[in-house]
Amino acid sequence: MEEFEERLEATYKARTYGELTPITRDLPAAPGAVPAVNLAKDPVADGSWASRVTGGEGSSTWAVAILSGFQRKGRWTVPKRFNCFAFWGGGEIDLREANFADREVEINCVAVMGGVNVIVPPGVEVVVRGIGIMGGFDHREEGVPGDPGGPRVIVTGFAFWGGVGVERKLTRAERQALKEERRRQKLDRKESRRELHASWREDVEDAHRRMTDRHHDLMRGRSDRHRDRRDRRDRRDRYDRYED
Repeated sequence: MEEFEERLEATYKARTYGELTPITRDLPAAPGAVPAVNLAKDPVADGSWASRVTGGEGSSTWAVAILSGFQRKGRWTVPKRFNCFAFWGGGEIDLREANFADREVEINCVAVMGGVNVIVPPGVEVVVRGIGIMGGFDHREEGVPGDPGGPRVIVTGFAFWGGVGVERKLTRAERQALKEERRRQKLDRKESRRELHASWREDVEDAHRRMTDRHHDLMRGRSDRHRDRRDRRDRRDRYDRYED
């Protein structure tokens, strides 16, 4: 009964599917039991943070670069703690397309005369707690608030004559979408300028046409007045000749 209460309390405290795994791992299978259910939530490719915090275990938990390099990028699952070591080498940890085993993950970097670069997407909160001796950790992305429901990445470790960088970048697809959006906005502005120019030209032509019409009306009226005066003069001359 005491063990049951402990398991029940641990179950209530669990926040992710991965935390339920050790609670149920040693339970005996009943005869005719239903097939085991995967406690790691399969990611749903809808782009939301809820779909990318999958629980379970990470697909890679460590990396080493000695006089060489390593990369973790693309579609992979970041564990709760990822350890890496670089000695006279370099590594890149790209989280832009990664899923996360937990809402808070730790990346522990040890760089000795080497370097590690951590790339995070927008919307991720970054905390840097590393120690540098004749080296350093990049704190520029620290303090930027994350999106609601987004993961929190804690960068820890030690750098001696080396460095650990943290930068925030868009994915290639997001950069392409942003480029297309800017191109569309540029075309829209160009089309608006073209329409504005056409409208201005029509207004100028219409104003010129009205001025021309008024000028013609004025000249026609003047011509009519001249004709009237000439006719009156001719009648007066005829009348004077008649009188004589």
